[in-house]
Amino acid sequence: MRSLCVFCGSSRGRRPAYLHAVRELAGILASDGIRLVYGGNSTGTMGALADSVLEAGGQVVGVIPEYDFGQGWAHEGLTELHVVDSMHERKARMAELSDGFIALPGGLGTLDEFAEAITWLQLGLHHKPTGLLNTAGYYEALLRFFDHAVAERFLREEDRALILAETEVRPLLDLMRAWTPRQDQGWVPADGPAA
Repeated sequence: MRSLCVFCGSSRGRRPAYLHAVRELAGILASDGIRLVYGGNSTGTMGALADSVLEAGGQVVGVIPEYDFGQGWAHEGLTELHVVDSMHERKARMAELSDGFIALPGGLGTLDEFAEAITWLQLGLHHKPTGLLNTAGYYEALLRFFDHAVAERFLREEDRALILAETEVRPLLDLMRAWTPRQDQGWVPADGPAA
């Protein structure tokens, strides 16, 4: 992996563990020579991640929509900053620039970005590892939901297995490096092909 897209929050969250995970991830990205691609914001865990990667000597590419840029939320010290027209274009550009995706704890925007990345993987639109950093159990309920979707036959087990998850940074990155796409990648209904 040469570039990793990280989805995270415009808020810092309530637990110190979230910022600790951000700093740990930043240190590993910089030391392993992996370029960070992220949402370009200067606030929250997004800003803290960018700052930490830069402080550790790494490269950071931000992709920010014109609206956020106009509000003054863009990080000004990045290696590269791409200003795009829309949120849709932002997600597409981040995907284009990245070799994999990680979602850190975050809110609706983070969930939207992760859901689109994992859906694109399910559909075979990309073949890049996609994971959740389940810091302090933040994503436990979401992971249970995915298991429930399998049990209710809205999600195939093979597609559930596409969602990599770990509670610690290094094990998640190791999983992502070892991951290989399925040969039959592409969408099939959870209850089987149409008759």
